[in-house]
Amino acid sequence: MKFILGKKVNMIQYFSEDGSVTPATLISAGPVIVTQIKNKETDGYTALQVGYFNQKPQRLSKPVLGHLSALGGSASDKKDLGSLKHLKEFRLSPEESNYKRGDQIDVSVFAKGDIVEASGVSKGKGFQGVVKRHGFHGGPRTHGQKHSEREPGSIGGGLRNRIPKGMRMAGRMGSNRITVKNLKVLEVDKENNILVINGAIPGRRGTLIEIRGK
Repeated sequence: MKFILGKKVNMIQYFSEDGSVTPATLISAGPVIVTQIKNKETDGYTALQVGYFNQKPQRLSKPVLGHLSALGGSASDKKDLGSLKHLKEFRLSPEESNYKRGDQIDVSVFAKGDIVEASGVSKGKGFQGVVKRHGFHGGPRTHGQKHSEREPGSIGGGLRNRIPKGMRMAGRMGSNRITVKNLKVLEVDKENNILVINGAIPGRRGTLIEIRGK
């Protein structure tokens, strides 16, 4: 299994050799460092925990600093350890767990043409009405309906005396974890740690993206 962490840079137009254009997303991916190896004997499952570098050192708690101190640095070396802002786990099969703690993983694990899936947190829209949140068409503009263009309409009428569970209403929109599958890697820039992936990937610029391939 191939995997890496990265940040969404922006969207571009990718021109192939035959001149066709494809909407694509630039991902600044890796390198990531293996911070923990989990196995079935001690943890009940096989997985790798990796840390993603950030340019600005962060303030980490003492438990996290102690967890990362065995990577070659020390707990007092907070500047280097604080660069590992994001820690994520990736499930593996037992035969795939050939990594060691402290190993680096970069974009070279991917190749042009690989099919991957990307996960990220979508843009937060705040509190929105039913027209934007659920696609309601609103109320009629005539026959005495003066101010109901974007109202939800009947909610709990008829024989009901309560609002049914699951009724689509206004509320917080966005900020959900979204996974997009069957994306194609268009380019791999090993020198600049850049992946070019076709299509749109959830999130704003700077959103943490998890990329997984087979």
